[in-house]
Amino acid sequence: MLILGVDVAKVQIAAAVWQDGRGHALGSFANTPAGWDALATHLPAPMAADPAQVTLVLEPTGGYELGLALWAYRRGWLVRRPNPRHVRDWAKSQGRRAKTDAQDAQVLAQYGAQVPSPLWQPLPAAVSDLEQLVHRRDEVEALLQRERARRDQVAARPEMPSAVRQSIERLLEALEHERGELEQAIADHLRQHPELAAARTRLLAVPGVGARNVLPLLVLLARWQAQTGGCGTVKGLVAYAGLDPQPYQSGTSVQRHATISRMGERLLRSRLYMGALGALRGHNPVRSFYDHLVSRGKAKKLALVAAARKILVWAWAVFHSGAPFDAAKATARAA
Repeated sequence: MLILGVDVAKVQIAAAVWQDGRGHALGSFANTPAGWDALATHLPAPMAADPAQVTLVLEPTGGYELGLALWAYRRGWLVRRPNPRHVRDWAKSQGRRAKTDAQDAQVLAQYGAQVPSPLWQPLPAAVSDLEQLVHRRDEVEALLQRERARRDQVAARPEMPSAVRQSIERLLEALEHERGELEQAIADHLRQHPELAAARTRLLAVPGVGARNVLPLLVLLARWQAQTGGCGTVKGLVAYAGLDPQPYQSGTSVQRHATISRMGERLLRSRLYMGALGALRGHNPVRSFYDHLVSRGKAKKLALVAAARKILVWAWAVFHSGAPFDAAKATARAA
């Protein structure tokens, strides 16, 4: 097996292979299809002849790595995308302190050879398109919130020129129109893919899942299913989302309050937390679970985080099985 480590930047990539217990630099290439093809020609011939013998290791870098990852996957290579923090912590444990593109590529190659990590698989096209639409909608929503805040600030300043006020109003109108267009595009996409629409409907039956978090949650569950080949565990999913507990204790004198790992996407954790908070207003399994924890002396914030984790667990059960949410069973287990 040939382990190929690639450090990805916007314009170019640096590559190295790990063989015979040593790293070998391959040089730098353009981060374009032509550059990727050139990289393939620099691999050792015996290994390059069999795509299944090549493992590509690269870190997530804001999306700049996705083109190469998909190209390699379609070529038949195995692809791994480890967490950058894990790689950096491991590199420090190996005594590596310097950081250049070439050295990072060798670190990735060595990490891929010595540390097991799950294989990466691309999302199904329908889910990937949905993810991009939802992500763009969230970006536009964030811009709307900032412009509304500016409008409120300007309203408190009577000396502000009218041209500034008009500019803000025009931009708000354009952003609201753009958000509406994206919402329509999302609705059209769901109509074109009934399986996604059906999964969304099932997830909406889970208490704590609503219009604001159902689609990001759907994308997360589909990604977890793709990355684990449908064999992922609930415990692994909770850790993937960063909601797994992280206790801190050493001996008898060094103890801190347990927290969560906060790995994964922060915005999704926030949405699950707010979903749990909203679910407390009604009579449902989330409220029963929360009340049970508080009655045992758990802090309210801790109970809310646990409720957010429970929502994720229920959502995965519904998504993975394709069965509707059973509120009676969930309530019985929460009590």
